[in-house]
Amino acid sequence: ISSNGSVVPRGSEVIIMLKIDSLSKDLGEFVLRDVTLSVAEGEYIVIIGPTGAGKTILLETIAGIYNPDQGRISLKGNEITGVPPKDRSICMVYQDYMLFPHLTVAENIGFGLKIRKEPSDVINRKVIEAADFLSIDHLLHRLPDTLSGGEQQRVAIARAVVMEPVLLLLDEPLSALDVQTREKLRDELKRLHAAYHVTVIHVTHNFEEVFSLADRVAVMSGGRIVQIGTPEEVFRKPADEFIARFVGVENIFPGTWRTNGTLSEVTIGDFSLRSEARPSKTDVLASIRPEDILVLHSPAPADEQNQVIGIISNILDNGQVVKITVDAGSSFVAVMTRRTFHEMNPGIGDEVTLRFPPSAVHLF
Repeated sequence: ISSNGSVVPRGSEVIIMLKIDSLSKDLGEFVLRDVTLSVAEGEYIVIIGPTGAGKTILLETIAGIYNPDQGRISLKGNEITGVPPKDRSICMVYQDYMLFPHLTVAENIGFGLKIRKEPSDVINRKVIEAADFLSIDHLLHRLPDTLSGGEQQRVAIARAVVMEPVLLLLDEPLSALDVQTREKLRDELKRLHAAYHVTVIHVTHNFEEVFSLADRVAVMSGGRIVQIGTPEEVFRKPADEFIARFVGVENIFPGTWRTNGTLSEVTIGDFSLRSEARPSKTDVLASIRPEDILVLHSPAPADEQNQVIGIISNILDNGQVVKITVDAGSSFVAVMTRRTFHEMNPGIGDEVTLRFPPSAVHLF
């Protein structure tokens, strides 16, 4: 994967399904600025970013709802920049379902096929197949307002899938659902993608969806794609401070670095940390994800692991995990499982050792 978001073949030919070149659109409050992106056939791309970053307008411009002010969009090698939405073979699913309230589930799912003048037997077959796949075949006679949120979203997804799009756009499809329903439907999306091998671009604010679904994740800010890579690359090796903070890296320290044998050494205040990173400049920011830090009562035997000694200044119980803030001259945040926390039983004012490997220290 190149630095500009294009797909680079490795061993076998990669077929580019969607290619976006220098796409810009200004709607006043929402903008796209020089967006370039290539998506491989069958790839699942997840787009994240703060509110107003341009995520939805990007999907809607790809779908043809808006014509770009500049730039080109190609689908399967054919330019579609000026092609009407109905002729693009692209389907889009929104977070609020957008079902027709006066039509049954079966009629909603088959609506696009009917508009396309498919034979009635083909419509019935495809509707039943999609409904069965998404476990809503027992709801085909019902109206949308009698369904739960999860059931309505399954109907909206089925309505898109029966059209056999070459590209499926999902705009926060799970955000309006409760946690349990969201997890179930997330698994359904993963199963659907594997079964149909459809190319997907999915906008979300939920990081669990990134790690469970994405082949690659793109971060947007101010109408631009500011980083794209695998979830592991983006979340553990953010390109700048904005991305680091957005993806939950709470430990970010300014420092200076130098080489030290096979490792880098970064000086932060009165202490030094070892890192595997090799930045291109001397003055850097060092970032460490909270979940990469191990909290110990006493120092461990000396080795190449980083160790920092400090005093616990705050403990925050978030239900599933516990956040520990440690003052070591600089303030570190570590995350502990509830089980580990109760076994260790740390308290505010306790002296602890923070331990983490050089691979956890990212420099940029």
